[in-house]
Amino acid sequence: MAIKLIANYAKRLGLPGYSSHQFSVSVETELHDVTDIAGESTKLYETLQQSVDQQIQTTGFVPPDGYGMEGKPAGTNGNGHTNGNGANGNPGITEKQLDLINKIVKDNNLNKNDVENMAVEMFGGGVRTLNKMQASNLIDELFERYPRKTNGRGSYQPARSR
Repeated sequence: MAIKLIANYAKRLGLPGYSSHQFSVSVETELHDVTDIAGESTKLYETLQQSVDQQIQTTGFVPPDGYGMEGKPAGTNGNGHTNGNGANGNPGITEKQLDLINKIVKDNNLNKNDVENMAVEMFGGGVRTLNKMQASNLIDELFERYPRKTNGRGSYQPARSR
């Protein structure tokens, strides 16, 4: 009897203009020799990773600055509130994003300097220098490291410190 080995590899990259693109490859194969499942899965993963990495380098359409922002005054978020500017002249981190980052820091008893250092490692600048897309990616990373938990009634419960 053959054993099925199913693997998927996906990657998403952020692009300018709040755009991103994603590519994934899935493979299903049969193993006739079950003595080397770990070795076969390692080879399959490396093959999928190389394939995705090679293909994702072609970005296709990347929206120009201001794409989709027609009719909104320059330097505002569309609601008349100014954003400041983040990296690459893109609109800066929003107050809501800052509030959420501060809430994650507070709820998980994190050191703000550690979060600042994470932003510098990821994007080359502190939290307040980030653009919206970078701030969103930082928030995603924080939630990955410190998962949100619910109290059984759907309400937010902070994750316990590690």
